[in-house]
Amino acid sequence: MKEITKNFPEGMEPLGKKQFKFRCHDGVDCYMICCRNVDMFLYPYDILRLKEALNITSQEFIEQYVRVVKGVAHPYFPSVMLRLTDDENKACPFLSEIGCSVYNNRPSACRTYPLERGVDRSPEKRVAHDFYLLTSHDYCHGHKEENFFTVKEWIRDQRLEDYNMMNDLWAEVDTIFSENPWAGEGIGGPKQQIAFTICYDIDNFRIMAAKHNLIERFLIPRAQKRRINESDTELLKFGFEWLKNFLGQPSSLISK
Repeated sequence: MKEITKNFPEGMEPLGKKQFKFRCHDGVDCYMICCRNVDMFLYPYDILRLKEALNITSQEFIEQYVRVVKGVAHPYFPSVMLRLTDDENKACPFLSEIGCSVYNNRPSACRTYPLERGVDRSPEKRVAHDFYLLTSHDYCHGHKEENFFTVKEWIRDQRLEDYNMMNDLWAEVDTIFSENPWAGEGIGGPKQQIAFTICYDIDNFRIMAAKHNLIERFLIPRAQKRRINESDTELLKFGFEWLKNFLGQPSSLISK
């Protein structure tokens, strides 16, 4: 098999099975500094978890806590960022006096830090392979704490499994977006609006799916239909596959 050469930032190499040390807690003198003046990108599953934690609709979450910006990885689909407080602190809106008020449902970027996750989808490989880099910022003193983890231990400790799985599914869809599947209709055209609703506004997608009977158009086992009807996570998975089908890409969905 052809050897794949990766270019990583200077001084950074995948951790593999190596240990790293880190711990964030209220006894560290930099506690909560990283929750201010931060560019936080949100993925579809992040928004789903946060809106459920806040007990608001996905549309309300977008209106109150989101900035929609030009796509970062490519120009053909917008990115979604967390809107910080409009004051000199520029803090995360979920930061309280004692810490994160949505800790159990915090975004994947918060959970992953101090690691950065990458996924190798090289065509030479039959399956995607992820790797982790250890980041370091001068303001963060958590690296001085004597708590050691391997990557697998950190993933388990931070409960990242579901986030990683859903972010991988999102990455497959965003890869399709990077090929500009809405060429000819322009930015904000009808197809792109449908895609944005599915990815970021799960409550309105549920209304759309019911109105147009989308789930019943495909051969889906009864138990899976029940999960889709009961779970926003399962609906989002269906939405990703439906988008592939809608945009003429290979999809696991089989039409009746």
